[in-house]
Amino acid sequence: MTDPIQHQRRSFVYRKLAAVGATFREMADTAVAASIPGATPALGLADLSPLPRLGYKGPNALSVLGAAGLQIHEENDMALPVPGGGLVARLADSEARLLGDPTGVGDPLAAYGDVAGAGCYAMPRRESHAWFLLVGDSGAECLAKICGVDLRPHRFDEERVAQTSLARINGIIIRGDRGEGLVYHLLADSASAPYLWDCVIDAMAEFEGGPIGIDMIKNAAGA
Repeated sequence: MTDPIQHQRRSFVYRKLAAVGATFREMADTAVAASIPGATPALGLADLSPLPRLGYKGPNALSVLGAAGLQIHEENDMALPVPGGGLVARLADSEARLLGDPTGVGDPLAAYGDVAGAGCYAMPRRESHAWFLLVGDSGAECLAKICGVDLRPHRFDEERVAQTSLARINGIIIRGDRGEGLVYHLLADSASAPYLWDCVIDAMAEFEGGPIGIDMIKNAAGA
């Protein structure tokens, strides 16, 4: 157990998690909410903001990442798994976003942290964007309350990406199922993180949802 305040890098919503009794675990240079007392929701929201993620932009970004051994989808607004866990989302012909393993196991992005080249520029997405994970079969119905995109599984395929509005702020939604469970990655500007967290928590209420720690991700996702 550790206290997030002891770390220079902290989650954008660590105070909200501490307020519900979250137990934090030290991981590398940060602390992540690992468990929350009594949390057994049918729909769970986990804060992954402290975990590794990378962003790249530039006219040659995709080719440089490909040369580094990263397989990127041939279409925009689609994602593919990263070996060892995580996802790489192709946001445009000139932009990609890499997310680490949501359970915090290892760092599958370590091999790409120093990738650079002409026309390929690293973006500090760990600092600029929050990362939440919504886990549970009613996730699409919950998000319908704050997002206009039809995210139902038969309309929004696995590993599909939506660059859209979430609770009236710009956000990115990536479907990244684990096992048999429905899972959505939610990315938004770090300055809006507490607001978005509250909006999602409020939208979850009618679905018996609530915050969870990363220790529950595997079980909640049916993996």
